[in-house]
Amino acid sequence: MDTGALAMGLAFAFMWSSAFTSARIILVDASPLYSLAARFLLSGLIGVAIARAMGQSWRLTPRQWYATILFGICQNALYLGLNFIGMQTVEASLAAIIASTMPLLVALASWLLLGERLRPLGIAGLMAGIAGVALIMGTRISAGVDLQGVIFCGIGVLALTFATLAVRGATSGGNFMMIVGLQMLIGAAALFAAAFAFETFRLTPTWPLALAFVYTTLVPGLTATFVWFLLLNRIGATRAATFHFLNPVFGVAVAAVVLGETLGPLDVTGVLIVTAGILAVQMARQPAPR
Repeated sequence: MDTGALAMGLAFAFMWSSAFTSARIILVDASPLYSLAARFLLSGLIGVAIARAMGQSWRLTPRQWYATILFGICQNALYLGLNFIGMQTVEASLAAIIASTMPLLVALASWLLLGERLRPLGIAGLMAGIAGVALIMGTRISAGVDLQGVIFCGIGVLALTFATLAVRGATSGGNFMMIVGLQMLIGAAALFAAAFAFETFRLTPTWPLALAFVYTTLVPGLTATFVWFLLLNRIGATRAATFHFLNPVFGVAVAAVVLGETLGPLDVTGVLIVTAGILAVQMARQPAPR
């Protein structure tokens, strides 16, 4: 892996992980679905404008349209929408840990449902990841965590797992910024429809809300997604997914520094086990050297 890809992967992992903390700040003063829909509308319009300025076209290939629509609905509307709802009662660190299990779920589904071979290291990584999550959840349940919020976050990561499996190879062909912008607009449309139907609008203008909204829109929302698509095109989905092993650590660290969330010894142990499990799974899925 070259230095440029390494830098892109590290930057993506940090930006993606920080989104849980900024989302938690937003939810103090705004309703979840409306705020997320507004974020995607703004991010999508900026993304499309930048893409047009770069000379990119919205005449995508059929495979690109498939990936754009599926990711817009599954990642932006379902995954992030359910996470925003869940994080009204679930701490940012726990939401980040749940979301970080996506590579484990992708590997498990690929192995059990798609017949992908998984080396012993990968099987050990899956077992470690499951054990780490069980340790964390056992600690949080005994401390009185809101199970409904956890379920929302869990369903969200399942939606992202499905989208990741369904769009393999569908991002090739260029127009990456345009794809990023359009899938955000699709997510915004779905979220506005859900908000109109199920949510009561709530907004208390504050400086923390404004700063968190701008940060979430431009950094985890627009920049991180663009970097992810570039990384997928540069080194492929399997190698790119390796960087997800950093998400539990980055997510917990940012929440601790910014929000003051605390972790007990068992939580820290669980995070390290999940991190090691994700890394083992991704290393096992790398092509064997020739």
